Amino acid sequence: MDFTQAKQRIEWLKAVLWENSRKYYVENAPTMSDFEYDQLMHELEDLERQYPEYRTPDSPTQRVGSDLETPEDQAPGSKEFAKFPHKYPMLSLGNTYSIGEVEEFAERASKTLEGPFSYCCELKFDGTAICLTYRNGRLFRALTRGDGVVGDDVTANARRIANIPVTLQGTGWPDEFEIRGEVLMPYDSFDRLNREREANEDQPFANPRNAASGSLKLQDPEEVARRGLFCTLYHIPAGQVDYPTHDDALKAARAWGLPVSDDRKLCRNIEEIEAFIAHWDTARKRLPYATDGIVIKINEMDAQRQLGYTAKSPRWAVAYKFKAEQALTPILSIDYQVGRTGAVTPVANMEPVFLSGTMVRRATLVNEDQMEMLDLHEGDWVYVEKGGEIIPKITGVEESRRPAGARRPTFPTVCPDCGTPLVKPEGEAKWFCPNTDGCPTQIKGRLVHFLGRKAMNILAGDATVEQLYNLDLVHTPADFYDLQEHQLLMLEGWKEKSARRFLDSLRESRNVPFERVLFAIGIRYVGETTARDVARHFGDMDRIVSASKEELLGVPEVGEVIADSIFRFCRDPRHLEEIRRLKDAGLQFTVSRSEGGVSDALEGKTIVISGNFSVSRDEMKALIEANGGKNSSSLSGKTAFLLAGSKPGPEKLRKAASLGIPVLSEEDFRAMLPAGGPAPEAETELTLF
Repeated sequence: MDFTQAKQRIEWLKAVLWENSRKYYVENAPTMSDFEYDQLMHELEDLERQYPEYRTPDSPTQRVGSDLETPEDQAPGSKEFAKFPHKYPMLSLGNTYSIGEVEEFAERASKTLEGPFSYCCELKFDGTAICLTYRNGRLFRALTRGDGVVGDDVTANARRIANIPVTLQGTGWPDEFEIRGEVLMPYDSFDRLNREREANEDQPFANPRNAASGSLKLQDPEEVARRGLFCTLYHIPAGQVDYPTHDDALKAARAWGLPVSDDRKLCRNIEEIEAFIAHWDTARKRLPYATDGIVIKINEMDAQRQLGYTAKSPRWAVAYKFKAEQALTPILSIDYQVGRTGAVTPVANMEPVFLSGTMVRRATLVNEDQMEMLDLHEGDWVYVEKGGEIIPKITGVEESRRPAGARRPTFPTVCPDCGTPLVKPEGEAKWFCPNTDGCPTQIKGRLVHFLGRKAMNILAGDATVEQLYNLDLVHTPADFYDLQEHQLLMLEGWKEKSARRFLDSLRESRNVPFERVLFAIGIRYVGETTARDVARHFGDMDRIVSASKEELLGVPEVGEVIADSIFRFCRDPRHLEEIRRLKDAGLQFTVSRSEGGVSDALEGKTIVISGNFSVSRDEMKALIEANGGKNSSSLSGKTAFLLAGSKPGPEKLRKAASLGIPVLSEEDFRAMLPAGGPAPEAETELTLF
């Protein structure tokens, strides 16, 4: 691999890892297993060691994943959680699937530490992280991990989790301290919740971890109480309590009435650690909640302080992750599904098998190449795993159980839905149906996408689209806006209330900003972020339609593939007619003043903010973007200046000084903007960093 290839691979890995981190922490809908994510992260770490000049402060190897929502992530009308800084950063753990690497961890500790030490081994719970602060013996605040520095305030919800005490018991607790742990959803609560969601035609959660995370961020504390969550705590940051060992601190927390797991063990050597791992690899299957590994911590507090931290992980702890649970079951048949983009994906229908807390009946075979690599035959018995206990995947074939005369399945040459010959674009692993505007499955997929919460946020889903499409009422997004109440009331299952709610949401969608409309119309490769960047760069749809490929490439982060896709989309008369109809329906196809485009005073400038301001953080960020600037959370050589309010983070100030980055006050910043920028509306107590 030469320098150019290394840089391209590093940039690709960073983009994929950050996107999947967002899906995992923010959307609670991961599309990649933990194992796959960890493998890519390890590859990125290795490449950055070989090519340190390409390692940047914003790399996933240098920062923890964040559960903080951006304004684009929030459902319209939802209230933003208040944000507060952690007293100590909430870091992530280094992890491994190899006992050999656990042995290396123990060996490094032995070489570094002077004198005897022990290990505290604990279960690694598969939930969502939480940080509780107790002040004068009462629960004062509960924060999510957020970005590791700032978290969302979910105190009202934490108070409704049955085993989190509002008031401590006993004596000896500090006047104020933080304690960290996980919020979990037991399997029984998870099954009940998914049955309810399916009955309401809502998308079920993929696993208990996603359900716990989504439940903790609900707007209604009463609904949180109903979800059946519980908490387990496992760490008090050093310096807050005066105990010689981590285990002693947890025993004290247990005496104060805090929910600390008793399933831990003090180990003296690697043999005892391995015995603990071996025991729980089997015993965990009897637990009522999900676990996915073992955490090994140096027990002595002095030793922890001596070992210290990397940029994102403590050096005194490591997580050993269990291999994915596996089962053997026969394939009954193979379906070939067409997605919204036309990609054809093979899916195996199997004899149902219980795996990681759920019944698995189907598993993706990914693509034709994967089927060939597995040497899959009809009727084969296959090994199925839930990598990271999320996505069922076939990992191998048991050839000894192959039926006599079994044949390899034949991948279709035509679309299984519309019969159009399939194509395989150069550089793609999947086959595609090119009949973009005539294939029923693709059409319905794009309609569902258009209605989605992150797009037009219209109150309808798969079942509604299927019904309206089959009755020839809707074939393109513009058709939704021609529907009348009397038409809906004639349809099976529609009542006056449901029809009005649907039509009201259609009316409200006319106020959705242009960047989300551009995302909603479904141009291939144009996701939420790209749609926002393109919309703000050009300002309106007419300029995008008339743009050359070279002009499209002028949008930051838009490369050849995306530019070509937008260019071809805008040259199709059918798409132009659809845009015309949507404009006539009243949708927004111009960037409004509130979206951006106020001025280009900050064009090309990357800005980091820190401290308290006269407006909220989101308002300050919006002001930067509205004037052409770009927000960043970390300082680097590309940073134009640090915007410092009152009480800015000292680390930010020190780093700015070391890099020679200018520090501007809010007054200096507003002086750069036309008319000094919008006047402040209210005071805020929000502290950043």
